[in-house]
Amino acid sequence: MKPADVLIRPVITEKVNAQMETSGRYTFVVDKRSNKLEIKKAIEEFYNVKVIDIHTMVVPGKNKTRFTKSGLLTGTKSSYKKATITLAQGDSIDLFS
Repeated sequence: MKPADVLIRPVITEKVNAQMETSGRYTFVVDKRSNKLEIKKAIEEFYNVKVIDIHTMVVPGKNKTRFTKSGLLTGTKSSYKKATITLAQGDSIDLFS
């Protein structure tokens, strides 16, 4: 798998922003087929940083239901894989540029 296909997008939330500032942890949505070695290689190649630790988790899909004029609509949100990366001391990624 190419490194460009591994990373999908960064996760930007209040909790992730707090982790970025205090402990140097960044969270990305990654391809479900990628493993930790591919994720580490892609991060180091794109951002020129040293990755120390990676935690991955698969977030399961959830059922969603809406009431409309035409009746009840049901569906599912798709599942995705999320990776939390810890960088070496002094390294940082500028996600907002």
